[in-house]
Order: sequence, then C-alpha cells, then structure tokens
Amino acid sequence: MNRIKGVKRLTENRFLNLYELDARQRDGKAITYYVASRAKSVDALKAVEGHRRADGVIMYGVYGENRDRIVLIRQYRYPLGDYIYEFPAGLVEAGEDVREGAVREMFEETGLTFVPREGGDFERPFFTTVGMTDESCAMVFGYCEGTPTNANQEAAEDIQVVLADKAECRRILKEENVAIMPAYMMMHFLNSQGDPLDFLGNAE
Repeated sequence: MNRIKGVKRLTENRFLNLYELDARQRDGKAITYYVASRAKSVDALKAVEGHRRADGVIMYGVYGENRDRIVLIRQYRYPLGDYIYEFPAGLVEAGEDVREGAVREMFEETGLTFVPREGGDFERPFFTTVGMTDESCAMVFGYCEGTPTNANQEAAEDIQVVLADKAECRRILKEENVAIMPAYMMMHFLNSQGDPLDFLGNAE
C-alpha cells in the first residue's frame, strides 16, 4: 500500500532540504510528515524513486603496522553546539562509486591515504536516522597510512584527526560525545584480536 499521496519541497538548500509528505497512517488517517533529505528534487526522494543509492560514505580505517589503531575524527557539529567523535565520512559525488568517494573523503578530512578492502554485502548502503531522513550511507573498510593533517579540509570544517588505540577508544566511549555507528564499531574493535577487519573474511 502506498501511504505517500503527495510531496512538497519546503526549502532550497545545497546539501539538505525539508520535504512535507501528505501521508496515510496504517488505519488510513491522513497525516503530515516531514522528512529531511539529500535529494535535489521530489522525484529523487527515496519514498518516491525507490532507489537505494548511497548518499554518503563512511570509512572504517585501520592504522599502523600492527593494525592496532582506528581512524576517528573529532568534529564540531552545530546541532550539538559541541564536538563529537565520528568516523571520517562525506557525500558521494556524481559519477563516483563509494570506494572512490571513500579514498577522496579520507584524504580531504585527514590527509591519510586509504586503501579499501573488499566489503561485500557489508559495504552496501544502510540507512541512518530513518525517523527524520531518507539518507543512506555505505561503509567502506580499509587501511590507512601517512601523516594526519587538516590542510585539505574545507573552511567550514572543524576537524581533529584521532588515531585511537583500544585504551583511547574505551575512554572515548565512556567520556565523550560519539556518533552511534562508530560507537558500535569501537565496541567491536575493543573485542577484536589481530586485524580488526578480519571479520569481513572474503566479504562474499
């Protein structure tokens, strides 16, 4: 049953817009529902288009010869009015696949070289906060090398690169603001032995 009867775009912004949905509840009652989306038009909304493309990419980067650190960023976020620990991430550009986007975004945000590892079904797009947005992101797993720098960041970005070992991850989880996806993966990292990405196997 199609519960979306009409859609109106309410804002005209570059990266994120608000859409008003004329929707129907399970019992058929009409309601108004608001959705934030990366879509550039009503037709591109996932509720309309139905396509499960990745709007963005999130990188789980392992660092160091012993593969005993992971790459985090500490970024100022206006909705919080504070800093929060996240994985490096960004939007996928037109004509770019998620791995290309991951390599580019990792370099732009951290200065590090990112070598993706085969992610199989773990790499496909998953949804973020579906009560508010139709945004989906793919996670790309891989290995990082080089020296961190913020020289390639945009002026609007306030990002500090963190190469976190298990002790630092434990502290961050206990004391800091943390985005939910890296929080879960940090919990996994704390319980991993050897290469944290070995859980991917052959990723098929």
